[in-house]
Amino acid sequence: MSATATERTTGFAPAGLKTATATASGEKAFDGVLPLKEKVSYLSTDMAGNLLYSSLGTYIMFFYTDVFGITAAAAGWILLVARIGDCISAPVWGSIVDHTKTKWGQSRPFFLWMAVPFAITVFLAFTAPDLSPTGKVIYATVTYILAAGLVYTGIQTPITAILSNLTPDPAERVKANTFRLSGGLFGTFITAVCTIPLVNWAGKAITGEANQKVGFMVTFALYGVIAVALLWFAFRNIREHNYDPKTQNPLPFRESLHVIKGNWPWITLIIAFVIFWIAQEDRMSVAVYYAKYNLNDENLATVLNGMQILGLVTTFLIPLISKRLGRAGKTDTMILGMAMSIIGQLLLLTASDNFALFVAFWAISILGAAMALAMPFAMLADTVDYGEWKNGIRAAGLLSAVGASFCIQFGSGLGNLIPSKIMAAAGYVANAQQTPQALNAIQFCFIWLPVIVYAICIFIMLFYRRFEKNEPAIRAELAKRRAIADAAV
Repeated sequence: MSATATERTTGFAPAGLKTATATASGEKAFDGVLPLKEKVSYLSTDMAGNLLYSSLGTYIMFFYTDVFGITAAAAGWILLVARIGDCISAPVWGSIVDHTKTKWGQSRPFFLWMAVPFAITVFLAFTAPDLSPTGKVIYATVTYILAAGLVYTGIQTPITAILSNLTPDPAERVKANTFRLSGGLFGTFITAVCTIPLVNWAGKAITGEANQKVGFMVTFALYGVIAVALLWFAFRNIREHNYDPKTQNPLPFRESLHVIKGNWPWITLIIAFVIFWIAQEDRMSVAVYYAKYNLNDENLATVLNGMQILGLVTTFLIPLISKRLGRAGKTDTMILGMAMSIIGQLLLLTASDNFALFVAFWAISILGAAMALAMPFAMLADTVDYGEWKNGIRAAGLLSAVGASFCIQFGSGLGNLIPSKIMAAAGYVANAQQTPQALNAIQFCFIWLPVIVYAICIFIMLFYRRFEKNEPAIRAELAKRRAIADAAV
């Protein structure tokens, strides 16, 4: 059977093949290249996700300690317990996505179904009812588990899993993922620049005095409406070109777990990704404390976190950088990004008395971190191919759920817990003059902890390089298998 016939039947084009053909109905067959409209729509999914989820990561610990009145130690444990729950919810959501068959596709309908629940649960997480200290902890635990765990996983899993279904072309996957991560940076930028000013303005406008409790509720009601609109926009415009429900039948959950067996690229990647997200979450969440207590201006957190938008520069350069770095381009791009971020973080130590220089060095760290952040999502799509090649099972939902949602959430939980424990041990007290020990602890968490974590992650990713070099041979073998299967039908 010809390659173009294989593409029409399975949605899979052998590496390097981008020849558009006509189907029997006269429609133009998908040639692996995604239309700009679909890439922009994919961008909107992560923009919505980060508008709410980055807000959770950046402000929830501050909200708990300085607004809701929960101790730093208790807040850290709340965040970690919620992440541990994702050990269960992530694979379950992955299996749900794998077993979904609708006229809209496999992953796409979740953008419609989960948008409103996601917005509502995040709003509840940033609501501070007048309860007893124990009641506050219980309320915070339940709402955070719902928002950042059960419901968010139902959004994050299809956002990641759909990438392997959008196109079989690895270069197009990198480009689509670049758009997605760009949307994520826009979402992060909005929440970083607008959240604290909106919270302070809304609270005062409604109550006539500074009231961050009311301000947080109003702000996240607004964010929720925007996120729902973005996810519904994505649902309307995205198509799963590389998904065929007739040929890609899911296995029972227990059997689908076999896709993990021997999938060392996936195993290596999730270990590295969990560790990577410790640094990411730590940098974002501690920035508020560093600005408020070490720089003596809480509003400077808006500048530090708002600068995440600079990551667009390296994010859009990723396809070119990855291509120029050769056969292990995605791995080496991620390593290069983390190395840049380490350099930027260390330079911050030399600029504590010069804010302009501090901002310049922080920009270097942001550019490197953004470059590194984009790569694991694209790599996960490749590990789906590896699992199919190795075990004959294609489980995009399961591998993406554990490889992305669980890693992000569990790593983020550790990224909140570790600094909270360090700060608590150093004597941090909310809304008070901090001791030199507490200030040093905040500085360590903001500058040194990411350096240590990135260094460990670089070491792990060195083991991934050899897997990436074998990807062209794996894709060619999969194309051959599918062609044989088509011929036998």
